[in-house]
Amino acid sequence: MADLQFSTELKWHGTGRDGEGTAALSAGAVAYSAPASMGGKGVGTSPEELLIAAVASCYSATLFGVLKKQGLAVEQVEIQAEGEVTGYPMQAKFARLRVSPTIVGADKSMTSEYMSAAAQARDKCFIGKTIAGNVAYEVGNVELS
Repeated sequence: MADLQFSTELKWHGTGRDGEGTAALSAGAVAYSAPASMGGKGVGTSPEELLIAAVASCYSATLFGVLKKQGLAVEQVEIQAEGEVTGYPMQAKFARLRVSPTIVGADKSMTSEYMSAAAQARDKCFIGKTIAGNVAYEVGNVELS
């Protein structure tokens, strides 16, 4: 198996919560700073949102693939994702990340199969596996539409 390399460039200026930066991603530059809820500038996105988005984007693609492989009807997967930081400010740590999928085009008579697929996708998503053991990574409500 091949080892793959991924990279990005980031620039930051300012001290702590008063700073802000940009991340050069393949789709363009993204501004980021500490979120306003943590006393930061609230400019652009935040490292917390980027972590949630990384896990949720991997999960969405993995879930779609699992559904297709199992022959379950699906047109689109929509993910609501949320994270929880505990111990703020002195011992802040990402404690929980929850993904709650809505499966558009689902066959509602096969609810248990979709629930199983949602859990399997959590266990197969390699970005999610990276945080497992450090952050509680959960599947929330699975909605079928």
